Amino acid sequence: MQVAGETASSTRLSMENRFRLKVTLNNPLTEIYRDQWLLVVHKPAGLLVHRSPIDRHETEFALQYARSLNGGEHVYPVHRLDRPTSGLLLFARDPESASVLGKMFMDGLVQKTYLAMVRGWPHESGVIDHPLREHPTDRRLKHEEQPLREAQSCYQRLATVEIPIEIEGYPASRYSLVELSPQTGRKHQLRRHMQHISHPIIGDTNYGRTRHNHYFAKRFGQGRLMLAATAMEFIHPCTGTPLALSSMPEASFIQVLSVFGEGLPMLDLMHQSNQL
Repeated sequence: MQVAGETASSTRLSMENRFRLKVTLNNPLTEIYRDQWLLVVHKPAGLLVHRSPIDRHETEFALQYARSLNGGEHVYPVHRLDRPTSGLLLFARDPESASVLGKMFMDGLVQKTYLAMVRGWPHESGVIDHPLREHPTDRRLKHEEQPLREAQSCYQRLATVEIPIEIEGYPASRYSLVELSPQTGRKHQLRRHMQHISHPIIGDTNYGRTRHNHYFAKRFGQGRLMLAATAMEFIHPCTGTPLALSSMPEASFIQVLSVFGEGLPMLDLMHQSNQL
């Protein structure tokens, strides 16, 4: 069958090639690490990892961009990273490595570190041990009570600031930069845990404080969740050697941190190199 001088199959192929070219030229992912088994990238905030029934209208996903970085070959996501969260995202390049890594994540053998900006001044450090109720994968079951699962998160306060802006009736507003380390892997765990201790993450439209979110969105011209996955450590599933990976937060995250001024510490991750 001819379609404007081309066969239908060649037309489809041409469209696919044009899409691959667009993905290659405008790839929002930054490659952090690669070997014959793994591909690690930095995902920007706002990009879904893969297709979701909740966001059926979306057409762009980290999975397809990672595949482009992998020469068009299939890659296998082995963990979650919420759409509004930026930072490190790990893919396996073959199904065997994906299976091993998936089990490592389930068994808590992957140490993940996040940076977050939160409302208020939490204690200098602490452990949040608070069970979380599961989120149903089927939205039709959202009204049915789901089981509670144990959940633990560690935090450490890195910097504080008080700005002379009245929000929620107080003459000044306090914020902190914290380092977060989830010990379990529940959905939205860090976001829900910080809400639980009354220090919600700035920009969190589900668990945060609307007035604080609006203030920062207006001040910086855009709103974003102030949560970034900045480091990951685990034993390489194929070589057996320790692998430590890190990534500096993206520019929109660093921009909001400017409110800390000179009180912002020099973050070690900005000077670390990814190494075996």
